[in-house]
Amino acid sequence: MSRKILLTIALFCVISATHSQNLQLHFDPRNSLYGDEVSGVNYLTATFEFYKPDKWGNTFMFVDFDFSFNKANPGLVYGEIAREFKIGDFPLLPHIEYNGGLGLVRGTGSGFSIPGAYLAGFGYPFQLGNFYMNTYLAYKLNAFEQASNDVQWTVTWNASFAGNKLSLGGFMDLWTEDKSFTEGSDASGKKVVLLSEPQIWYNITPNFSLGSEIELSYNFVNKFAESKFYAIPTLATKWFF
Repeated sequence: MSRKILLTIALFCVISATHSQNLQLHFDPRNSLYGDEVSGVNYLTATFEFYKPDKWGNTFMFVDFDFSFNKANPGLVYGEIAREFKIGDFPLLPHIEYNGGLGLVRGTGSGFSIPGAYLAGFGYPFQLGNFYMNTYLAYKLNAFEQASNDVQWTVTWNASFAGNKLSLGGFMDLWTEDKSFTEGSDASGKKVVLLSEPQIWYNITPNFSLGSEIELSYNFVNKFAESKFYAIPTLATKWFF
C-alpha cells in the first residue's frame, strides 16, 4: 500500500541499511465506509517493501496482497518495481518502472489482470526541512487492450520526529489515461487519476511500529463508476527486517 515511500535516495540517510525492507499489515474498512460500491468486504492487506541503494543508483519494489477473496483468501496481488540511475553529479536520475497485477472476482472465482504500466522519466531527490523528498515525471504506457500513452507525476516524502519515535511518510501519484478503458471504446479523450497514501507511524522499537495510512483517491477506487473522491483510512503494523 505504501507505494514508493522508500524510493528517495535521501531516505537512505535517515534509516540504516537494516531498514531497507519491511512487512506491513493493514486493516482496510472500505466496505464499512462506502459499502458495496467500493468493496463487498473489509479486508487485510499485507505489503512487502524492498529498497536497495548502490553506487549506480537504487532499486525499489513492493508487492501488495489483498485478502479480499472468499474466506479471507488472497483476492488481489499487485506489485511495482522501479530503478533509478545515478550519473555522476547530474541532479536528475533516470527512472524506469513497471507495475501490474492479478485478481479474483469475489463470489465467482473468475480471474482478471490489472493492465501493466511501463514508465520512463527522471527523478529528483531533495530535502525540505525535516522531510526527505523525491519527485519524478515520467512517460507512462498503460498496456490496456488499446495502449494508452500518458504521463505521471509522483512525489514521495519521509520524515522522523521525537527522537525517531514518530515517522511520517507517503506518496502522491497523478497520471492520465484514456477514457475508453473504463467508459467504452466510443469514449474519447483523457481523464486524470489521483492517488495519495500519507502514513503516520509510532515506532515502539527500531523494528516494530503501529500506525495508519489514509488512501486518498479520485477516479481510482471504482474506475467504472461515476468520478468520485474517496478517503479510506487503515489501522496498521509494520516490521522492519
